[in-house]
Amino acid sequence: MTAIVEVNDVWKRFDSVEVLRGLSFEAFKGETLVVMGGSGSGKTVLLRHIAGLIQPDQGQVKVFGQNIEALSEEELLPIRRRMGFVFQGAALFDSLTIYENVAYPLREHTRLSEDEIRARVVEALARVGLTKDVLPLLPSELSGGMRKRVGIARALMLEPEMMLYDEPTAGLDPTNAHLVSDLISEVQARVCDTSIVVTHDLELARAVATRVAVLIDGRFAALGSRDAVLESDEPAVRAFLTGEATSHRV
Repeated sequence: MTAIVEVNDVWKRFDSVEVLRGLSFEAFKGETLVVMGGSGSGKTVLLRHIAGLIQPDQGQVKVFGQNIEALSEEELLPIRRRMGFVFQGAALFDSLTIYENVAYPLREHTRLSEDEIRARVVEALARVGLTKDVLPLLPSELSGGMRKRVGIARALMLEPEMMLYDEPTAGLDPTNAHLVSDLISEVQARVCDTSIVVTHDLELARAVATRVAVLIDGRFAALGSRDAVLESDEPAVRAFLTGEATSHRV
């Protein structure tokens, strides 16, 4: 198996709070690794390390075989082009239309003609179940679920080798959460076969994960196959999973 991401003894502190405490793991080509944890557990911090958006205080982060923790922004660019990042709030530009939002990576990183860009944008939106009708709209004119789908479409524009999802179902009603879950599975099957998903959504983990990791107190309390982790008898893991299951029934 080819390791796409290798994290070795990573520590990260913000002020007096240790968020990551000697974290080590690998993520492999062709899998969907779901990292679960409660609010403030460090899930998003971990994802941002993998994207090179923040650097560890100690330890190494290797992506596509290259250590990235000491790279400059310019040196990180070719690595980031190989990954798609779907932010929790979709992170669309409020003042740009949907067309301009999705076209943005192509305008920044390619020399395609406007006709070619438009064709790519329409194709990407179709992949996530959106029609050309949304092209002239602003993000504020879309529902939360539609904005998440636009965020996924934009992340796919440079044909990434790995997708990173930060709480992709957060704030969505059950119907839209299910649609996004199905979309992540479809992207994994048809477009980009390697994903890391951080979430507190137990149903999403059940639906899309190949492996699951549970992040508690800055370390993985469990890391293994989906079924092995979700059925774990380890007390801390069981307490977290039971709490999450309860919160989703409320």
